[in-house]
Amino acid sequence: MVDAIIIIICIIAAVNIGFDSLKLLPEDILEQVSNFDALRFTIAGFAAIIGLGVGVAVQTTYSRLANQVSKTPIEVIITRAIGLVVGLLVANLMLAPMFLLPIPKELTFVKPAIAILGSIMFSYLGISLADTHGRTFLRLINPNSLESILVAEGTLKAISSKILDTSCIIDGRIEKLLKTGFLEGQILVPKFVLQELQQLADASNDQKRIRGRRGLDILNRIQEDFPDKIVICHTDYEDIDTVDAKLVNLTQEINGTLLTNDYNLSKVANLQKVSILNVNDLAQAIRPLYLPGDNLELKILKQGKEPQQGIGYLEDGTMVVVEEGDSYVGGEIQVIVTSSLQTSAGRMIFAKPYFDNYSRVVS
Repeated sequence: MVDAIIIIICIIAAVNIGFDSLKLLPEDILEQVSNFDALRFTIAGFAAIIGLGVGVAVQTTYSRLANQVSKTPIEVIITRAIGLVVGLLVANLMLAPMFLLPIPKELTFVKPAIAILGSIMFSYLGISLADTHGRTFLRLINPNSLESILVAEGTLKAISSKILDTSCIIDGRIEKLLKTGFLEGQILVPKFVLQELQQLADASNDQKRIRGRRGLDILNRIQEDFPDKIVICHTDYEDIDTVDAKLVNLTQEINGTLLTNDYNLSKVANLQKVSILNVNDLAQAIRPLYLPGDNLELKILKQGKEPQQGIGYLEDGTMVVVEEGDSYVGGEIQVIVTSSLQTSAGRMIFAKPYFDNYSRVVS
């Protein structure tokens, strides 16, 4: 409805301008026109076509602007509005003394021109500063301002936004994690992370190039599957060199949660009191826990380092060392868990064949 009104207004305005332009023609030219109504009709037709073109352009621009505003977070709109108002106030205060200066009549157009240019310049400067420091400004006014804006009625605390690390995107498990629905809130992908993925995809090293292209493919898929959840964040910090430092700074600025599987980045972020979700820790926590005395069926794949040991693996990749299992290599047997060992590389389970009732050996 709004789109049609915009186009109709533009057509009517163009036709009126066309009719008004006839009044500017000299009278001697108008007297030579034999059919004045036909001339008016022709001008109205051309004006309507021009108005239609202008209306479509205005309508397209309006739709894009409305779509962009609807996707912009409310805190960004508030900070930009404050920045715009502050920029206009500063422009008026700084330009007011200029109007008291005597200017020749030939240069009277200079004052309004400077006022318009100054207002535009300071308005843009205010919005730019709001984009850079707006969130910090809101937190200075009220440490819980962002949470109070985002919190829903009936909840105690807002859901923090999750910021994706490059390694977490390349890892790929984030895609399945999103499909499960366990990750709540918006998922932010910073612009500098996209740039790092692009640099990896364009690298001369084959392994880096494969990792970069894999990350871009995964990111495209999750953006298609979750368009309302994945948001590209254009905030950047040109004065900070490393991507890890930018991620920590962005997470602190928006009170978000950093989603990563980088061990060193997790340690650095924890030292700076940044909330972390480590995918490796999650995978480790939800692995099946086998206690001594539990039975499980296992296929022995190879011999172990020690004599008479057989090695098998659970479905999640956990290695199981079977004592006296070397003779069952290639077969599937039932084993009983004797102990387990948790190391930095993962969990290891020790077991032995369940002699009273083991399944047939696969030849």
